[in-house]
Amino acid sequence: MNERPIVVSGEDWGRHPSSTQHLIGRLGKTRDILWINSMGLRRPKLNKADLRRIVQKLLGSSSVAADKPIEHALPKPHIFEPRTLPLPGNPIARWYNRRILSAQIRKACHAHNIRKPILWISLPVAVDLIGQLDEFVVVYYCGDDFGGLAGVDHAPVIKLEQELVAKADLILAASDNLAMKFPAEKTRVLAHGVDFELFSNAAPRADDLPEGKPIAGFYGSISDWVDVTLLSALARARPDWNFCLVGDIRTDVTLLAACDNVHFLGPKPHHELPGYVQHWEVAMLPFHDNAQIRACKPLKLREYLASGTAVVSTNFPALTPYKDLLTVANTLDEFSQALDASRGHNTDKQSAQKARVSTESWDARCQDAIEWISQCKN
Repeated sequence: MNERPIVVSGEDWGRHPSSTQHLIGRLGKTRDILWINSMGLRRPKLNKADLRRIVQKLLGSSSVAADKPIEHALPKPHIFEPRTLPLPGNPIARWYNRRILSAQIRKACHAHNIRKPILWISLPVAVDLIGQLDEFVVVYYCGDDFGGLAGVDHAPVIKLEQELVAKADLILAASDNLAMKFPAEKTRVLAHGVDFELFSNAAPRADDLPEGKPIAGFYGSISDWVDVTLLSALARARPDWNFCLVGDIRTDVTLLAACDNVHFLGPKPHHELPGYVQHWEVAMLPFHDNAQIRACKPLKLREYLASGTAVVSTNFPALTPYKDLLTVANTLDEFSQALDASRGHNTDKQSAQKARVSTESWDARCQDAIEWISQCKN
């Protein structure tokens, strides 16, 4: 390891394949990484899941395996589980982060021989770590619009983000829309990438895919932003198709569960996803039209395209560069027609999809990030 180390404050490592984890996983090939698990973006509610989460954070434990790689070929970082209260913006929590938590992180840095690190912050709640770790440079990586992101205490997190923007040496924004919020002189657009080799190379068919009918599939968190009503209506209208959903269920799916041709396959490791999407006739992005979706840049969009599978999606801004390669469908009739049209998805169309995203690798994105970071101190 001969490159400058990085201390990262992000979500819990291994919980889901975020853009931060894709980038940091690759940067970890040539440098030491200390990954600080999430400090929380909202105040907990009085329910069983949140109470369990509080206990985990107070004890410095996580339900996610610390040695779980975001991709099977990437090295895992050193994981630091913060003992903290998930109270974004709370004065006591902020004092704790500056004094007690920072001391714990300095101790972890010393244990792993990490000196003068790049401090990479993906969640604004970590702003109070700035100046506490003898960092070389501070990078704010903004992958989401925290003003529209579900599951976030918006007002305090936005205030923390404003402080972070003022203190950061470099801001990396995942889209042009996000970049427009920040000072132009220190902001660069670092668009999401794709593991092109993983998704474009042929993968064996997953054993739990149903047989006998063409498949329309989706992978990712099955949350409130997924249009369950549209999907259930589509499944009822097209009993000649199977609909496969891969991922955690985090919203009411009663309507979908009532359909015999809807199959919930559960979450899968990222490196196994090609064995699903490559064997669907259609890969779907059935989202609601809301502020979060209008600001999002779903990683699965480029992965779907790299797989060569026909893509059908409701409309949202991130589709714009790729609209000639996919079908936009916002209604039941449009989605149903798109299923039939997918029969004409030939090798020429597959090749066009793959060619478009072949140069948009995570490795290329990492090279851009490192070049911009190096310029901060020149």
